[in-house]
Amino acid sequence: MRDFPDHLDLIIVGGGPVGGALALLLAHRGWQVGVLEARQQPAQDSRALAVAHASRQTLAGLGVWPQAAATPIHTVHVSQQQAFGRVKLSDADLGLPALGYVLPYADLATAIHARLAEQAGGVHYLTGAQVSGLKSLDGYAVVTVNQGGQERLLTTRLAVLAEGGKLLAGSGIGQSEHDYQQQAVVAEVWTDTPHHGQAFERFALDGPIAMLPKQDHYALVWTRPANDPLAVLGLPDAAFLAALQDRMGDRAGLLTRVGTRAAFPLRLKWADAHHGRRIAVVGNAAQTLHPVAGQGFNLGLRDAIALARVIAATPQPALGDADMLARYAALRQRDSLATVGFTDGLIRLFGLESVPVRHLRAAGLLALDNLQPLRRGFAQRMVFGTA
Repeated sequence: MRDFPDHLDLIIVGGGPVGGALALLLAHRGWQVGVLEARQQPAQDSRALAVAHASRQTLAGLGVWPQAAATPIHTVHVSQQQAFGRVKLSDADLGLPALGYVLPYADLATAIHARLAEQAGGVHYLTGAQVSGLKSLDGYAVVTVNQGGQERLLTTRLAVLAEGGKLLAGSGIGQSEHDYQQQAVVAEVWTDTPHHGQAFERFALDGPIAMLPKQDHYALVWTRPANDPLAVLGLPDAAFLAALQDRMGDRAGLLTRVGTRAAFPLRLKWADAHHGRRIAVVGNAAQTLHPVAGQGFNLGLRDAIALARVIAATPQPALGDADMLARYAALRQRDSLATVGFTDGLIRLFGLESVPVRHLRAAGLLALDNLQPLRRGFAQRMVFGTA
């Protein structure tokens, strides 16, 4: 902690994939950047990230893309249970090598941790750093950090909050939350049929199912009610696979094996603003989404890219001032609102189970599948976001 400066141009609270990427985007640009990460080592999270092609380009440019661990998604098959209609999105619609990639979270976190640990390009990286306080003043922000029992006050022109969960009390930024009363059950599943880079989004009667190609099998995200009548988390493997097969049909082939299962609650969280006095928020600190469309990480990375661009165009004396932060917030408003609204709307729309609504959804899927400009526009939004 002794080598960490008392004052920096910018301090990022959270060294995960989004906060770390922001630091690397600002490296070698003359800014003195600090990253405070609560963990000593990268999180060994078992979940998989759905990384859009545009996000992959950014990460590769930063030298943190773990190519060997990534599985390309060439097509996405979307359907609903007990209703006609489906849509198939393809990388050919956009002329891309892939729509996206499935990447283990731990591999990306480890790659970013290794780059930050090099302490190159003006980036100072402190792990095991618990941030317990934040105070914003007119000219700078004060960050209270504790490492190994030692407390220290750091000052900065701009504090960036990049950690999910509850926003620091001193940020002055409110946070809203909606509990979906659902849990995401995650596991790896194997079938008797090669996936050929195809992902599945299946809106079953009792919750959406995503099966994402991962190496020679699939990463499964199965949305279940919080009080799951099937209790799929604890089902014997054969019963679990039978219940999943019943909802998926034979699209992915015969399910043959399931790995270790885990579950986490699903809540929508969003900051009331993308900035406060001397403070900006990015990633899960700005918005935490339902995983239904795999947009959470990509939206957060677009926050980091936008903030880095605004900072690059800001003279040092103006870093963190109200005008600069207003420009950042204006850049992110449309994309954030559109993506949050889209993912939340999907959950609400496919949660309505009346027969007329089911037929309307089916008609919408058919129209999307048969009208190439509409399908291309939808795929482009998934890959690049809303400008």
